[in-house]
Order: sequence, then C-alpha cells, then structure tokens
Amino acid sequence: MFHQPLVAIIDDDHSLRDALAGLVRSLGYRTQLSPSADLYLPMMMQDRPDCIVTDIQMPGMDGITLKHWLDDHGHAIPLIMITSRTEENLLARARDAQPFCLLRKPFDADQLIACIDRALGVAGA
Repeated sequence: MFHQPLVAIIDDDHSLRDALAGLVRSLGYRTQLSPSADLYLPMMMQDRPDCIVTDIQMPGMDGITLKHWLDDHGHAIPLIMITSRTEENLLARARDAQPFCLLRKPFDADQLIACIDRALGVAGA
C-alpha cells in the first residue's frame, strides 16, 4: 500500500500557514495544520506526521521547546524550523536544538521543498 507522507505545519500566522499548506499539498503530501504547538500535540498523537514544519516564535510552546519535547519523548520526527527573527542568541538556541533544517523568513519555496523532500527521504532530493 502507498503511504502518502503527512507534513504538520505549525505557525500562528494564519495566512502563512495556509500558504505553506498549499505548497506542501501541491507536492502530493497530506497536511495537518495548527496555530500552536500546544494545540498540535494532541493531533500528533492521533496521526503521527512524517515531518513537522514549525515557526520558532509562537504563543505558548515555541518551536524550540517543541523540538526538545519531541526528543525527550522519543519522537524522532524531522523538524524544520522557520523564523523571521534575527537575534543571534535565538538562532543559536534553535541550531542547538538540532532541527533538520532552519530557514529564515522570507525563504525561497524551493529551499523549503528541498528540506521537506530530504526529511522524507524522497529520491533525488
């Protein structure tokens, strides 16, 4: 049976979340959408994603804390962090969490596609 990968998109910016979902769906992947990591975790328990794309700065649990939570609970899910923030201490904390990719907004769609494809082990990525 063919497994259609599931990509979770977590971002408190509704328009960006919808735009990313459209891009991901155009690649043939399923999506789960959430405005926050706190709201996303119960969804994850119902349908485990193959990859997560998350903003770093959000109300409640941020993307860095989400990555640590996943690691602490044994969920080896590739996590792609995105951010518009430029503070070096925040970017250093993000890198220290060892995301699969760290992208600065505005990023090129091809950069995100390449990260997702690599995370999902897509041939030729």
